[in-house]
Amino acid sequence: MTFFGGCVLWVIAALALLSLVVWFERFVGLRRAQINVHDFMKGVINILDSGNDEEAIAICEDESAPAAAVVSAAIRNASGGPRKIKDSVDAEGRAYVGRLDRRLAALAIIAQVAPAIGLLGTVIGFVNVVCYVNSSPLVSRADLLNGAMGALSSTAAGLALAIATTVMYGSLRVRLERIIVEMEGAASQIVGYLSSRGKGA
Repeated sequence: MTFFGGCVLWVIAALALLSLVVWFERFVGLRRAQINVHDFMKGVINILDSGNDEEAIAICEDESAPAAAVVSAAIRNASGGPRKIKDSVDAEGRAYVGRLDRRLAALAIIAQVAPAIGLLGTVIGFVNVVCYVNSSPLVSRADLLNGAMGALSSTAAGLALAIATTVMYGSLRVRLERIIVEMEGAASQIVGYLSSRGKGA
């Protein structure tokens, strides 16, 4: 007896491969976006204290972290006053977080639909078992067990994919939240510094 619901296993396998690709690509991207914010800000402020804004911007542009992007945006708009600085930092931060957050939704969607896809494969498998029993005068216990096990394997695969993908999504989300906190800290620090410098000028 052929388990026609097995085609669903190929769909689950394809989703598993897609999840791995998305997770690896986002893991590498988020890892590159992390820097030692404390040391970075200390170096940038030291350079700003010496009056070399262009060098500070150049240092920010050498980094691929969102903290560096918002600091660069703040320095570029320092002459516009506190409101201009804050608005530029907010806009740059939102844009950068949007780029970092891309494709994470795909992992969340796969984690949600994988059990349902597995269950669909099980239903299809049991429908085929019933059809086989109805059309065959002699049905062995082995055939029934093989059909049932094949049908249930689809649900098991769907649940396994959902669990694994949920872990992948969670690990990336934790890393992203940490990056956002670091970016917000850097933004607050540079806005405060530039605002106080403008008042003292």
